[in-house]
Amino acid sequence: MRPPPEPVQVVKSRRDAALERLAGGVPFVGFLGLRFDRRGDELTAVLPFREDLIGNPLIPALHGGATAGFLECAAVVELAWTQMWEDMESGRLPPDAPLRLPKTIDFTVDYLRSGLPRDAYARARVNRSGRRYASVHVEAWQDHRARLFAQATGHFLMPDGEAG
Repeated sequence: MRPPPEPVQVVKSRRDAALERLAGGVPFVGFLGLRFDRRGDELTAVLPFREDLIGNPLIPALHGGATAGFLECAAVVELAWTQMWEDMESGRLPPDAPLRLPKTIDFTVDYLRSGLPRDAYARARVNRSGRRYASVHVEAWQDHRARLFAQATGHFLMPDGEAG
């Protein structure tokens, strides 16, 4: 006989704690002030606007480095989140398990238009993920999901089964 399903509060709490720990393991997430909106297994990265993120005050436009960092952080967190999902859902992921973060091999950003002085959002999609290598695509927008201001493709070296 199967055990009864866990209460929704327990599942939500476990997912939120895992995401918080994962995002906290990427130092640039804290530097940029990123947060992640979680709906089931889908993550949306949020870059809250700050004046110090402006690169060109005459336009004004978000700094290209802040944009690239935002996209790369979204890709790394999404990739690690996807990798840990099954263990987390089954309860096999202990809260003190070492973080298994992928390492960037290369990351290419397409700047499609100027990032405006307002909040930005990004979603990453894992195109391929194997034992050693993964490919991720990220799209960023501000006011309208269909009007991207940047997109990126990254290739990552996956952590081995023991390292963090």
